[in-house]
Amino acid sequence: MGVTILAIESSCDDTSAAVVRDACVLSNLIAGQEVHRSYGGVVPELASRAHQVNIVPVVDQALKKAGTDIDEISAVAFTRGPGLLGSLLVGASFAKGFALARKIPLIEVNHLQAHVLVHFIKKKEEEVTVPEFPFLCLLVSGGHTGIMLLKSHLEMETLGGTIDDAAGEAFDKCGKLMGLPYPAGPEIDRLAMQGDKNAFRFSRPSVPGLNFSFSGLKTSFLYFLRDRLKEDPGFIAENKADLCASLQNTIVEILVEKLVTASLETGIREIGIAGGVSANSGLRNRVLEEARERKWNIFIPDSGLTTDNAAMIGITGYYKYLGRKFATQDIAPQARL
Repeated sequence: MGVTILAIESSCDDTSAAVVRDACVLSNLIAGQEVHRSYGGVVPELASRAHQVNIVPVVDQALKKAGTDIDEISAVAFTRGPGLLGSLLVGASFAKGFALARKIPLIEVNHLQAHVLVHFIKKKEEEVTVPEFPFLCLLVSGGHTGIMLLKSHLEMETLGGTIDDAAGEAFDKCGKLMGLPYPAGPEIDRLAMQGDKNAFRFSRPSVPGLNFSFSGLKTSFLYFLRDRLKEDPGFIAENKADLCASLQNTIVEILVEKLVTASLETGIREIGIAGGVSANSGLRNRVLEEARERKWNIFIPDSGLTTDNAAMIGITGYYKYLGRKFATQDIAPQARL
């Protein structure tokens, strides 16, 4: 029958459940929370309450869509962190109760590791090429930005991370300054396709090593708009596409420059990107260009697997199951890992 993992993801504002069997995803359902749009960002208390409402029906539908009976579940995996503590508690509590009631193993998963391991998901009855080890991955999302080195499925090292804000946060905060809805990243990407990426220049941080910083870029963008609006109150409306294209190009260049450096320093050419911002078309195109020039074996996830989802928790849980790395019932979620 194989190893069948029920996976739960509840680190932020999406309640997700998936069924993964022998590294193949049988179902992957996500319930979003529209309530946060009117606040311009995720409200933790509202998020945790919505998870409580969503988690049972989402799990039920995931099992039905997978055609999996509850008795076939080998183990239940859940996101331990990092994330919003209230949201994590809902997923962890459900997973603990499910595992205890069914007398099956409980598996805790690091959300960041799961984003990277999405590249190892297989498709039923379809040949899929997966990375070889060692493997470098640029993880870039709303809350996290870093370069990860994988030596095996369960051995991951952070070569560099953000010292302040994540790239996804820079997209969202700068988008808010332009009056774009939350989350602003997808809208910036859409508008950037219509604009000139060289129209404007913004501050780029000088950070040693493989670390990132985006707080200076946000400040530079804020002051730039403030000064231009003094001269022309209609500046944003008249230049929105060029602003988006220039902002996106700046962020992409910062990200890819560090990824290239990491590849040169380690000699690794198995390269991937992951996380919500990896769905950005500008980043994808630029990485593909570098891959052709530098002869990388490049891995870019399907767009549906870039944002928070339980399939990535399930694939990580699968490899932890094979390694017999189980958690105990007294394990607690952690906002920071």
